[in-house]
Amino acid sequence: MDQPLEAELSAEVARLLTEHQRYSLRLHQLVTKPYLSVEEQMEEVRLKKLKLHAKDLISAIQMRVTTQGPAGHAGASQAQSLQV
Repeated sequence: MDQPLEAELSAEVARLLTEHQRYSLRLHQLVTKPYLSVEEQMEEVRLKKLKLHAKDLISAIQMRVTTQGPAGHAGASQAQSLQV
């Protein structure tokens, strides 16, 4: 895999990890409340879906980087060390 593409994918993973963390923090705020309004319940469902989608995208990018590796060959990469 060429350097510009790998750098672009790393930046995308970093962005998705930030989003995932933001969704997690907001979800934590919601679930610690004793009662959720209808709007908050809808937000909770939406955040769970967004969080899962971000995780799926991160996994897909990691899989792509891992299977292609340097110069398109199979091999390990930095993406393996990223955890969600």
